[in-house]
Amino acid sequence: MTFNRILTAKFHKILIANRGEIACRVIRTCRRLGVETAAVYSEAEGLPLHAEMADGAAALPAGASPVAEYLNIEAIVAAAVEAGAQAVHPGYGFLSENAAFAEACERAGIAFIGPPAEIIGGMGNKGAARRRMEDAGVPVLPGADVPVRGGADARALADSVGFPLIVKASEGGGGIGMQLVESADRLDAALRMARSSARRSFGSEEIYMEKFIRSARHVEAQILADGQGSAVHLWERECSVQRRRQKVIEEAPSPSISADTRQRLLDAARGAAERLGYSNAGTFEFLVDEDDSFYFMEVNTRLQVEHPATEMITGVDIVERQLRIAAGEALDTRIPPVRGHAIQCRLYAEDPWTFIPSPGKLTEFRLPAMSNLRVDTGFREGDEATPHFDPMLAKIIAWGERREDAIALMDSALAKCRVGGVKTNIPALRRVLEDADFLRGKYDTDILARIQAAR
Repeated sequence: MTFNRILTAKFHKILIANRGEIACRVIRTCRRLGVETAAVYSEAEGLPLHAEMADGAAALPAGASPVAEYLNIEAIVAAAVEAGAQAVHPGYGFLSENAAFAEACERAGIAFIGPPAEIIGGMGNKGAARRRMEDAGVPVLPGADVPVRGGADARALADSVGFPLIVKASEGGGGIGMQLVESADRLDAALRMARSSARRSFGSEEIYMEKFIRSARHVEAQILADGQGSAVHLWERECSVQRRRQKVIEEAPSPSISADTRQRLLDAARGAAERLGYSNAGTFEFLVDEDDSFYFMEVNTRLQVEHPATEMITGVDIVERQLRIAAGEALDTRIPPVRGHAIQCRLYAEDPWTFIPSPGKLTEFRLPAMSNLRVDTGFREGDEATPHFDPMLAKIIAWGERREDAIALMDSALAKCRVGGVKTNIPALRRVLEDADFLRGKYDTDILARIQAAR
C-alpha cells in the first residue's frame, strides 16, 4: 500500500486549528496528499482565505476577543469532532505548544500532529527545558533554572546571573514580552512588564532570567524525530535579523558559523531530541557568541514560521513529514544535502521603523510570481488586516544557487510588491538586504536596531 493510501486511511480529514498563511500552507500539502481539511475561523474575520480554501469551515463561538476564540480548546476540539476529523494540525502560535490542547485532542480520540503532551509540557516550561538540556550535555546560558519570585529573591537571582540579563516568560516563545535589563534599578519594572505580558499572551505569570549576550547570533536547528529514539536534522537557519526580539528575516543555511560549529550544534540538537524521546517536528534554538560558542535557548515544539527556508534548500515538505510521523510511518533518517541558499522575509502591516502595527483594508495586494520565489500568504486584495492578530501579511522566500543570488532575487521581489491601504515594513527589509554586514553574512541580533538608529 502506498504511503498516501496509508495516510488517507489513517487521516481522512484533518482540522487545522489556526488561521492565515499557515492554515493555507497546511491545506496545500493536505490537498496534494489527498487529505481533506476542515478550518475554524472567527466571524470577526468575515470569511478568510483559509476558511474558503478548506473542504469545510466552522465559525468559532464568540469570545472575549478573536484571539480568545482561537484559544478555546473545548470549541476547537468540538469542531474537529463535528467535522469528522481524525487529526488536528495546530500550525504555530495559538494552541500549538499547549499541552492541555494536545491532551484534549487525545481524550477525544483525535491525533495531535506534533509531540505528545508530556513533551510539549516539559519543553514549554523554559526553566525545566534548560535543566533537561544540561542533563543531555547541551551548553546553556548562565541563568536561573527556577521561576523568578519578587523582592529580595529576584534581586539575588539577578546578581547571580549578572547584568545585562533577559527576563522571559517560562511558558512562552517568539520573543513575546522579553525584557532586557541593563542594571538593578530596572529590574522591578522589567519583572512587572514580563509577568503582565506572560499572563496576557500565555495564561501564566511564570518568568525566568538568563544572561544576555551582546553581539549574539540566533541560530536554530530543524529536527524531525519519531519518538522511538531516532531523530534527524534538516540543517540550520540563521534568524538574527529581529525587531523587538522577534524574527524578521531568516536564511538557510547560516552564513555566519564555521563548519565545525555547525556540526557540533546540529549534533547537539539531534542528540538531545533522541535523548528526550522527541516526536514530530521541532526546532532547537541557540545563541552563538563572538567566539562561535553556542548556548541552548529553547525548543519550539511545533512548526516554525521560518520553516520554508529549510524546505527550499532541502526539498523536504516538513508538513508532509509531520503527517507521515503522526500516521506512524518510519522516520526517514537520511540527511538531505543542502542545495543553494534561501532567504525568507516576513512582510508585515506595520510602520517600517517604529514597528507599530498598521491595520486596515488591503486596497491593493499584489505579490510577485517569479522563478525560484515562494510566497505564502493568507490574504487577498480587499481583505482586512485587523488589529486583533499578528500583523504579518505574507512570507516571501527566495532561493538561489549562491547566497548573493538569493539576496538579489529577494530585493527584486520586494520591489515588485504592491500593497495599498496599510503601511508595510518593505523599506526596512530592503535596507537590511543592502547593509554591508548583512551582505558579508557577519551580523548579529542588533543589526536592525543599528540600521534604525542610523536613519
